[in-house]
Amino acid sequence: MDGSLSIVEVLLSFLLFMVMFFGIGFLLNMLLRMTWLMAIVYPIVVILIVDEVRVMDYITSPGMAFSSLGDKLVSLHAADIVILIGGFVGAIIAGIVMIILRRMGYRMF
Repeated sequence: MDGSLSIVEVLLSFLLFMVMFFGIGFLLNMLLRMTWLMAIVYPIVVILIVDEVRVMDYITSPGMAFSSLGDKLVSLHAADIVILIGGFVGAIIAGIVMIILRRMGYRMF
């Protein structure tokens, strides 16, 4: 296998990430009543997905850790970026849905 993804795989992965992070964001909004929490936390999740450096290295040796993160982010393929954007879109949609539900009178959310 040459490591390339077909359009169908990218679209399915985009939808999967969007639905997955919509669900996580929706549940976090219901439990914590913080509308945009997942949209704020999502970049941290992306860093944890992309980077291979331990979290503690960002504190102990930040120069090496952030330069490694920059190299990893620059070397992402277009398909990877599209898939990660799908997760962010899902987190944003979860926040919008919660706002709409609250305006419609659903106070349990």
